Amino acid sequence: MIPDLIEIAGSPWKLLPAGVHLATLSEVSDLFGKNPVRRRQYDGLVMACRALSQASCRIIYLDGSYVTGKPRPGDYDACWDPAGVSVDDLDPTFLIFDNKREAQKLKYEGEFFPFSVDAGNGQPFLEFFQTDRHSGERKGILAIDLTSETFDFAGGRK
Repeated sequence: MIPDLIEIAGSPWKLLPAGVHLATLSEVSDLFGKNPVRRRQYDGLVMACRALSQASCRIIYLDGSYVTGKPRPGDYDACWDPAGVSVDDLDPTFLIFDNKREAQKLKYEGEFFPFSVDAGNGQPFLEFFQTDRHSGERKGILAIDLTSETFDFAGGRK
């Protein structure tokens, strides 16, 4: 279950409380897919989760303004666990990082990084995502266990 968003001094929007919170795609939709912009981003997230699942990815971590109280986020940010992922089955778009991840945003409405890659500040993305860029305070992210999601690989979520 996704916890309620909280106020953190110095942040312009409400955020998830500190920690990694397990969520289902359905819960993400219910809480964060409330307007057309967010809905389009959610649909891209589901497509990305399906593609990662097909490559045997087991878990992703969801961050960015999408999992905040910001009414119209520009996109979402995610990192994924590469352990056990079949590179042959992985959509190469997940490995294109040039032009500010433009190919990823065009295809999936968000940005994706392997979770252990350095975010550019000496921290892996999994840690980097847990610090609010406005206040510097710890904040929460969501973990989506792709092994417990049911996908109809021919065309959508069941």
